[in-house]
Amino acid sequence: MSTPHISTVMDIVPEWIDFNGHMNMAFYNVLFDRASDEFYQLIGLGEPYVARGFTTYTAEFHIRYLRELHLGQQVRVRSWLLDHDEKRFHTWQEIRHEDGWIAATGETLALHIDMSGPRVVPFPDDIAAGMDAFAAAHGRPDRPEGAGSAIGIPRK
Repeated sequence: MSTPHISTVMDIVPEWIDFNGHMNMAFYNVLFDRASDEFYQLIGLGEPYVARGFTTYTAEFHIRYLRELHLGQQVRVRSWLLDHDEKRFHTWQEIRHEDGWIAATGETLALHIDMSGPRVVPFPDDIAAGMDAFAAAHGRPDRPEGAGSAIGIPRK
């Protein structure tokens, strides 16, 4: 894959640990969301953008839990822009432990929203250009293993 955005270091805190002794599944989403806030700033979708009357909504989000996280561990989230068009963008994220292994992956399909509706609308030219520039600078990564996978119980 190409060079991702890499988040700041995030600590696994006591409030996130469940009765099984590892991080509760809900807080993987918190880590992905915090990293998205950093990543979105780079492509112009941060708080100043919301003040312009626009935002993004998550249409779909898939998490794959690959390895447990525990109290006191530190992680970073890597984020890639897999694809985008005039109204949507598709991202891939990996929560990586400080030792390099992947704890979870997250895949998002997000929509561009005009809050006066709210309704899905094309990105303004400056935001579209920012997404194009980010994609050009970081390349178009190959489809990661697990991207686009469906959930279900295979039957014989």
